[in-house]
Amino acid sequence: MSSNESIEQERNSIAKILAEARRSLLRVTPEMLSGERENGTLIVDIRPVEQRQRDGDLPGAIVIDRNVLEWRLDPSSEHRIPQVTGYDIRIVVVCNEGYSSSLAAAVLQKLGLHQAVDMIGGYQAWLAIN
Repeated sequence: MSSNESIEQERNSIAKILAEARRSLLRVTPEMLSGERENGTLIVDIRPVEQRQRDGDLPGAIVIDRNVLEWRLDPSSEHRIPQVTGYDIRIVVVCNEGYSSSLAAAVLQKLGLHQAVDMIGGYQAWLAIN
């Protein structure tokens, strides 16, 4: 095997990484979001400010920028938000279309937040039914 073949076998694609992340997630649908909220689930909107200004806010969601998400939701972090009281908290991460939220939720699960999931289709899917 040449070194180029070896390098190509080691490469990954975002599609593979996304599929791997989603294997560990029991994703919720936009129709399920209000029930999640009523059950005390922490809904986290990670959309950039530009998307929120353009499309609107997600009712009942806490906005956390993606670049600080892990620090705000890690129960062991001194920078966590007050709503994070332990590792058993249920979290639904919402992005614009349901891609980056899958990756974010998978990372949260790796932190020990095993009830972290995301919403299929993201904010745009929620907006389409509301």
